[in-house]
This record gives sequence, structure tokens and C-alpha cells, in this order.
Amino acid sequence: MSSLPAQCCAPITADSLDDRQAEATASLFKALADPHRVKILNLLANTRDPVCVCDITDSMELSQPTVSFHLKKLVSAGLLNREERGTWSYYSIDGDALKGLDQIFQTKERTRTR
Repeated sequence: MSSLPAQCCAPITADSLDDRQAEATASLFKALADPHRVKILNLLANTRDPVCVCDITDSMELSQPTVSFHLKKLVSAGLLNREERGTWSYYSIDGDALKGLDQIFQTKERTRTR
């Protein structure tokens, strides 16, 4: 019979985020802490081309100033790109920001099972 002490759990072997990465990620989550912003991000995730602010407003049950407020928060967080075309603004998802979020949830175990 072995006299080794029992382990309560497996040791942590994954790399952890540094403080800068954790702060940047927290900012992204803060921007997504509103259901309207999540809906906007989902809408844009399901389109290939940038979407006009007028089309985003039409798809939401919100006023134009409110939609613009939410879009500004998402752009400031780095989740969306904004492009001016004449008097209209067009929005698209910043792919690098989404890749960064995805990497937060990547684990060695999940990577192996994919």
C-alpha cells in the first residue's frame, strides 16, 4: 500500500493572463455587458460586409441615438470597426478582437479535442 498523500485536484499547467491582458479582456467584457450590444455584435457577426448604422437601427427596437451610443461603446472597446461613407457610418466586427476573446477560452485540453 502506498503512503503518498492524496491530491485534491490536478495542478494548473496552463499559462495565465498577465495584468495587461486581463485588463484589456475585462474592457471587452464590460462593453458586452449590455444585451443590446450583444445583439448588435451578433447581427454584425452574421454579415459579411460592413452594415450601415441605419440598417442596424432598423433591426433594433431602439432609437437612433441609443443605437449610436451602443455602437460607440463597442468601437471604443475595439470590438467594432467604423467606416465613414459620406454621411453614413458602416460597422463591422474587428476580427482581431474576437480572436483575442477566443484565445481567453482556449485550453490545452480543448485544443487537443478539436
